[in-house]
Amino acid sequence: MNDILGIDLLRTFAVIAEVGTLSRAAARIGRTQAAISLQVQRLERLVGHPLLERTGRGVLLTPHGTRLLAHAQRILQYHDEALADLSGRGLSGTIRFGCPDDYAVRFLPPLLREFARVHPKVHVEVHCAHTPRLLERLEQHALDLALTSFAEHDKGRAIIRREPLVWVGADGSGAAHLEPLSLALTDPDTLDHRAARRSLDDAGRPYRVAYASASLAGLTAVVRSGQAIAVLTRTAVPDDLRVLSAESGLPALPGVGIGLTVDSKQPSALVRAFARHVRQVLPTL
Repeated sequence: MNDILGIDLLRTFAVIAEVGTLSRAAARIGRTQAAISLQVQRLERLVGHPLLERTGRGVLLTPHGTRLLAHAQRILQYHDEALADLSGRGLSGTIRFGCPDDYAVRFLPPLLREFARVHPKVHVEVHCAHTPRLLERLEQHALDLALTSFAEHDKGRAIIRREPLVWVGADGSGAAHLEPLSLALTDPDTLDHRAARRSLDDAGRPYRVAYASASLAGLTAVVRSGQAIAVLTRTAVPDDLRVLSAESGLPALPGVGIGLTVDSKQPSALVRAFARHVRQVLPTL
C-alpha cells in the first residue's frame, strides 16, 4: 500500500505547480513548508524521479513533474466529480461560457442540453461574441472558458474541431462577379475578415468592404440583399444562403481550428467538468 499516489499528495503537488513556490503552496493548503516538502519527497520516491527543480525564484516542474501534473489533474477531476455525485451534492453553480456568434446556432443547443441532463443544478451563462472579444473577456476574468477560433496552422493549439471558411452569397445574386467585389465582413481583427482580404490581395482581385460589423445578423442581412458576399465558417451558413463554389472565380480560403480557452490554470471542478463535456461532444456535432 506504500506505492499509492494518494489524493492528498496529488492535490498538494497540483497546488505547488500552480503557485510556483513551496511557501505559497503551504499557505494555500494550510500546512508548514516542511510538511509540503516531505510530501514532495514522498511523491518523488513513489515515481522514482525528481519532480521539481529548485531555482532562486521558486520551483519549476521537471519533465517527469510535468507528466505527473497531467495525470494528477485528471485524477483530481474524476475524484471531485465522483465525490460530489455520490455524496448527493452533485455539481452546482454558475459557469460563464463564451461562444463565437457563428457557432452558437449549431453548437450551443446540443452542448447545453446534454450537460443540463447530467448536471441539472448547473447554470450556464452564455456570452456570444467574436473570438478577439471573448479573449479580452477571458483576460479580464469575465469568463470562465470560451470556444475560440484560431488559424488552423497555429502551433501549440489543441484543436477540438476544424471548420472550413467559405464564400457565401444570396441565391440568384450576381454579387460574386461585381468589380470591385463588394464584401460584408466581421471585425477587422477576426480570422474570416483577415482571410478574405488576404486571399483577394494574393489573387489580385479588386474589392471594397461595403459592410463591417460585429453583428452576424446584420452581416447576413446585407448578403441576403444581394449587395455583397461574406466569409463564414461552413457550419454558420444559414439555410437560405449558399456557399459559392470555385466556379465563382473566388480564391480558396483557409480553414480554422476551434479550441477551448480556460481562464484559470487551476479551474474549479465545475469548469473542468464542462470543459471535458465540450471536448467530448463538439467533435460529434
